[in-house]
Parts: sequence; structure tokens; C-alpha cells
Amino acid sequence: MNAANQTIYALSSGSLPAGVAVIRISGSEAMHVVKSLAGSVPAARQATLKTIRTRNGLILDRGLILTFPGPASFTGEDCAEIHIHGGKAVVAALLAELSLFEDCRFAEHGEFSRRALENGKMDLVEVEGLADLISAETEMQRRLAIEHAAGGLSALYEGWADRLTRARALIEAELDFADEDDVPGSVSDLVWSDMERLRSELAEHLAGGDFGEIVRDGLRVVIAGPPNAGKSSLINALAKREVAIVTDIAGTTRDVLHVDLNIDGYAVRLYDTAGLRETEELVEREGIRRALKTVADADLVLSLAEIGQPAQTEFPGFTGRVIKLGTKADLRAGANGAYDLLISSTFGHGLAELHQLIINDLRDRSPSLSLALPSRLRHRTLLKQSLDALSMAVSFDSQGLDIRAEHLRQSANSLGRITGRVDVEDLLDVIFSEFCIGK
Repeated sequence: MNAANQTIYALSSGSLPAGVAVIRISGSEAMHVVKSLAGSVPAARQATLKTIRTRNGLILDRGLILTFPGPASFTGEDCAEIHIHGGKAVVAALLAELSLFEDCRFAEHGEFSRRALENGKMDLVEVEGLADLISAETEMQRRLAIEHAAGGLSALYEGWADRLTRARALIEAELDFADEDDVPGSVSDLVWSDMERLRSELAEHLAGGDFGEIVRDGLRVVIAGPPNAGKSSLINALAKREVAIVTDIAGTTRDVLHVDLNIDGYAVRLYDTAGLRETEELVEREGIRRALKTVADADLVLSLAEIGQPAQTEFPGFTGRVIKLGTKADLRAGANGAYDLLISSTFGHGLAELHQLIINDLRDRSPSLSLALPSRLRHRTLLKQSLDALSMAVSFDSQGLDIRAEHLRQSANSLGRITGRVDVEDLLDVIFSEFCIGK
């Protein structure tokens, strides 16, 4: 039997040992497997306690069995779940027994979700949202993933694609039936005004892509400044543990260090960098080069300077926001006018206010209260292609209707590639390789 048509199984719950382990089965032989193991097939969607035996009659365990006849299942195929005790030996024995069934095999990474996609139970954005939901570590990541996995983003894109399809249909009607009395003489009022609105909606949505990626991947905050300005002390204080070595020796930090924080439900990736100064020491120069590269890729820079010294406000390649921090407030007095905030990492002075500044920066980046936002580079690239094609159709009214209709088709095609409504086979292996086995 073709591998794609074989029945698959896998451990779908967490690592062992555990209180309960869930074995998931999907495919045409799922119900036969359940009957062989439990003696009968329980009623659909009803948890039933069964004794699970090998085909030789040896008892493996007692557990709950649920069945989900297709197509009303996660994958669209016949599915079953076996809930057993989560001991390593118990699970290993059941998996070994499953391997003995003809046309049954262990599932590959993401194969259950891939079958759901192929059987029309999910689209590509929903699958990606499910992967993000499994890996979500903060509340905002969870909310963004739920929006995608539940189909909120897909519904938006499908609505736009429908509008493009209707516009193309009206254009084709005018091209093919221009001499008919019941076909409008011009589609400009019916089509192009709506396409102009759609272009604005798409552009506004695309502008939210930066924030979507920040929610998903984390806000990149880089601590920069001269040696001994207190950069390592600050990252230790914010992380509430020793991430970086702190000494009085200038140039102690030579490489880029980072720690992941959860600030008000947002993921924040905080980077400590080498002190910025002119030096001939080879290793330190490399650390400074890496520091400047990290700053250039940052979303936000915390520029530190001891109170009384100027805080750097411009960095090569960085055009974002810089927050100027005067450090060692417990040792030096100074006016706050030269800095956005005075802090003392030793005694915690100003750290709560710094947290709030970071939160405010995150909220300022949010284009709206909705999290129906693109969160991956793939989304943004295809949205940009769709917007460019739509702009060509709307702006160049000197072109023939047939050429403008082709631009609309290209725009709809790019939207379809986001959800997988058109051929995206080249993307699937990459996407599903990120999944755990059993999902």
C-alpha cells in the first residue's frame, strides 16, 4: 500500500513517564486495529474503558478508547485514541503491538496535521497556527496562534479572494458580452472602487506584519553602551538570575548573550552586548562587531551610560527607537533631563518603570486590537505580491481590461498560496517538519 494511504499511529501526549499517555491512530485500518486490541469498537465519541490485549490475548493495560469515524475527525479519516497509563514499558509494548498490524506504520513529523490539510479539514494558515499554539510560551503568542488556528486570518484572506473573483467575473462579462443589453457598459463603478478599497485594506493589514512577527518571535531588545556602563548588571537584574559575568574590568563581555523574558504576556528577547569603544585588542574588536550587528537587527535599543556621561542615540544600520538610560543611580546623582530614565540595577531603582516603557513600546507597535495579523515572512512576502499585483490593476487604468484582469488573477493567486488554496507542495515538507510526531 502507498505510504500516504497507510494507517499511522504515534504517541500524541507528552514525554514519558506520565500519568496518562495518548496513542493516536488514523487511517482506513483504525477501527480494525481497535477491534483487534479491545475486542469491539466503542460507540463514536464516547470514552469507553476497555482491556487492551495483544493478538495473542496477553493483557497490555486497561484504558479509555475513543473513536472518531471519518470524515468527522481531525484528519478527515477514521481516527481513534487510546488513553493508557503513561509508563515507558506500557507505551513501548502498545507501540510494538501496533507495528505488527499490516499497513500500519509509525507517523512522521506533523503527518496527522498534513492529512487534515490534504483532506480539507484545515488550511495552511490554520496548520501553521496550530504549530504556533503548541510552541506558544506567552499569552500573546497563544492569542495570536488561536486566531490563526481557529481560521480568523483564513476567513479574512478568503473574503478578499472572493472579492477579487467577483471583480474578475464582472470584467470577463464585459469583455465577452459587451454587445448585450443586460451587461453594464463599464465596470469601473462596480469593480475599481471596490478594488481601491481592497488595496487600502490589504496595505493596512500588511503594515501590521511587523507586530505579528514580534508577537510570534519576540521583541528584540538590545542593551548597548560603553564598557562598565552596567549592561551586564541590567540583564541580570531583568532576568532575575546571573546571565552575564559582572566585573569592574572593562571589556568583560566579549560575545552577545541573550535571555528570553515574558513581559506582560509578550515574549521579549533581551541581548547583552560587548562595550562599544575604540580598541586594538583583536577579540574585543570582534565582540564589538557582533554587538553592532545585533543592534542593527534590533527592534528596540536600551542605550546605557553612567550618569554624567552622554548616552549614544545613533547606531550604524539601526533606525528604530532608542531609550536612553542613566545607570548607577545609587552611586551618582544627576538630572533626569539627559536620559529617559535613571536606573540602579543593584537596588532595582527604575526597573519597574523600564518594564513599563518596554510594554508601552509594544503597545505602540500594535496596529489594532485584533490579532488577525500576518506573523511569518511567508505571509508577508505573498501579501506584498498580492498588493503589488492589485496596485497594478487599479493604478494603470490605461491598460486593457484583459491585462488588468490578469493582475487581479495574480493578486488572488498570491492570497491563495497563503492558505494553500493553490499549489504549495514545495512548502509542505518544510512546514510539517516543525511539528512533533503525533501531531
